[in-house]
Amino acid sequence: MKLGIFTLVLAYMLSQFYRAFLAVLTPALKTDIGALPDDLSLASGMWFLAFAVMQLPVGWALDKIGPKRTASILLAFGGAGGALVFGMAQSPLHITIAMVLLGIGCAPVLMASYYIFARSFSPVVFATLAGAIIGFGSLGNIASSMPMTWASETFGWRETLFALAAITLVVALAILLFVKDPETPVHEQDAKGSVFSLLKMPALWLIFPMMTVNYAAAAGIRGLWIGPYLSDVFAADAAMIGKATLAMGLAMALGNFVYGPLDRLFPTRKWIVFWGNLAGALALLSLYFLPASSLWFSVAMLAALGLFAASFAVIIAHARAFIPPHLTGRGVTLLNLFGIGGAGILQSLSGRVHGAALVGATDPAQPYQALFLFFGGAVLVGVLIYGFSQDRTD
Repeated sequence: MKLGIFTLVLAYMLSQFYRAFLAVLTPALKTDIGALPDDLSLASGMWFLAFAVMQLPVGWALDKIGPKRTASILLAFGGAGGALVFGMAQSPLHITIAMVLLGIGCAPVLMASYYIFARSFSPVVFATLAGAIIGFGSLGNIASSMPMTWASETFGWRETLFALAAITLVVALAILLFVKDPETPVHEQDAKGSVFSLLKMPALWLIFPMMTVNYAAAAGIRGLWIGPYLSDVFAADAAMIGKATLAMGLAMALGNFVYGPLDRLFPTRKWIVFWGNLAGALALLSLYFLPASSLWFSVAMLAALGLFAASFAVIIAHARAFIPPHLTGRGVTLLNLFGIGGAGILQSLSGRVHGAALVGATDPAQPYQALFLFFGGAVLVGVLIYGFSQDRTD
């Protein structure tokens, strides 16, 4: 089991990498294939949307055929295949197609882990385990910053993607070899229910909005906008952007380790999520009011956003308490649908927000002020709705 979990952590590292590596390739892709920030915003958003669309079939597959085959097959064909297409890209459209394939390939890996945790471990440690796998997996997010900058400058971005395609295929094969599917109790084998059963639960509808916006702001900014923002407003070069994305990535990884055990230290999940995300919204709004104060202030606020937005696992743990055991796979993937779908929608919309604010802008910071207000307002609305949710720690 331990070796199987390790292979899923490696797969999730790749998932974190693929959703965030576009930020440091912005200059190279503009020069080589004419991809502009708005093109990359669309491509990044399509990764999240493809990932989200796959969540319902992935949930069914986890419950019916198990995490081993679900994760290995999709990662091999979508993940390795998408990296290969990216490496051969000749236009922004090819980048978008590659990101769709990568989103499909990465869709099952985290939820496969969560399915195993929910079926094989006590609910008391679910948030800690769920947070830990995101924390360790966030090394992939970190690898998409300075290490990716170094690799693309040293070997070329195409060659780097070809190598990543091979690595992804090896990890997919390792999942097939080492992951063990949890046994389904006899009394659950004929249990009835579907996603619609989950959608009929009022308690979940006050959690869904928080799930929708929690990850979206940090993912959108870390995955794309941090590069153009620091370049346009502070004239930051690729090395400085790499350092800033590394700082934000480290904060996101640390946040998962901090959030995970908090529901065992405090008798609540709801208020941990509430206050943490409120702090994240305030970090975004501070950048709206002071977008060009100083490079270090901006990087500090973006790192604060990464830290406070890392409550994904605790939200999943909060909602999981309401989900029947035989619907575990469909339950966690439904929640992930809202989380990743929200990130995809907001990321796609963020390109339009930036483009609209760019028209007639007299200051390079103005389009980014609009982005920070857009993301910060969305998180604030999610927090306010979530405040009415029912707290559970079982």
